[in-house]
Amino acid sequence: MENEQFLAIKDWAKEDRPREKMMLKGTQALSDAELLAILIATGSGKKSALDLARSVLQLGQNNLDHLSKLQVKDLMKVKGIGNAKAITIAASLELGRRRKQLMPEEKLSIHSSQNLYDFIGSELMDLPHEEFWIVLTNRANKVIKKEKISSGGVAGTFVDPKLVFKKCLDELASGLFLVHNHPSGNAEPSMADKDLTDKLVEGGRILEIKVLDHLIIAHKKYFSFADEGLL
Repeated sequence: MENEQFLAIKDWAKEDRPREKMMLKGTQALSDAELLAILIATGSGKKSALDLARSVLQLGQNNLDHLSKLQVKDLMKVKGIGNAKAITIAASLELGRRRKQLMPEEKLSIHSSQNLYDFIGSELMDLPHEEFWIVLTNRANKVIKKEKISSGGVAGTFVDPKLVFKKCLDELASGLFLVHNHPSGNAEPSMADKDLTDKLVEGGRILEIKVLDHLIIAHKKYFSFADEGLL
């Protein structure tokens, strides 16, 4: 309404202000918009920080998973969200992503494609380009190390088998999981994916390093070579 008076958050009742509400009731009591408003800190024009937060959420289709895929330049499309606010939001979402994927590697055992996806999926699911990672394990399938081998464009990335097996030998690994992503969202393996897998499986046999699976991650879904009997 034209005559409706604009109230800044500081003019709200204390129990309704996001920061005060968090202090009184804890973080769980806040909505996504209220948490974002705390990050945004200040409003712009006749919009409060909470109004801006709601606009940011709408940009991400009111879905934090979609929002986490947006870049700083995308967030700045919301009027009132400048470079500093956009960077703060993007940094917070990245911390959340890292927390989700952080696990004590020395205690983790991988015995299924789902285990593997849960362990490393968040590293690759939102990337706009392809990356190839390996996960090295001991004889008990306990994780020794995970490492990125290569990073490429939207349609592929080059993988040198010699580099893959050097990493395995350096760590005295007995098992090897291969993981890469398809930014297109299509999890089906290409002929190049199959050829590379065959080459690494054969190299692993010679070195007595078993390729346990090759996982292709396409956002929230994946394709497992082991599950499909392709190893």
